[in-house]
Amino acid sequence: MGLLNNIFGNKNSNDKKVETDLPWVNLDSLSQLDEIESKSANRVQVIFKHSTTCGISRMVMNMFKNSYNYPEDQIDLYYLDLLANREVSNGVAEKFQVMHQSPQLLVIKNGTVVAHDSHGAINEISLEKYL
Repeated sequence: MGLLNNIFGNKNSNDKKVETDLPWVNLDSLSQLDEIESKSANRVQVIFKHSTTCGISRMVMNMFKNSYNYPEDQIDLYYLDLLANREVSNGVAEKFQVMHQSPQLLVIKNGTVVAHDSHGAINEISLEKYL
């Protein structure tokens, strides 16, 4: 089952490790959304919405982590655990006017979403063009 758990995810895996592999900021409060909007005037803000029990979401997250290579001073990278913070996920959809999907990546600059996608298309987003 080890191979299948690696591909499709394992409920018992330690998702806290996911949060430390990159310079993640946990997105777990609605008040952070105003902060993200404000900070996007000076630095690109990225929100990664992740379902911790979905194998596809885990696969996309791993692909994203493996290709991410940006300095911490250029991007603020937010991690949103959808299962633990559904209200925050709904707040993201409302505030930034992007229909909820999972997994999903949003790129925010100057208060607006300049790019977003879900599933495998997340890894097609070229973050460097927004720096």
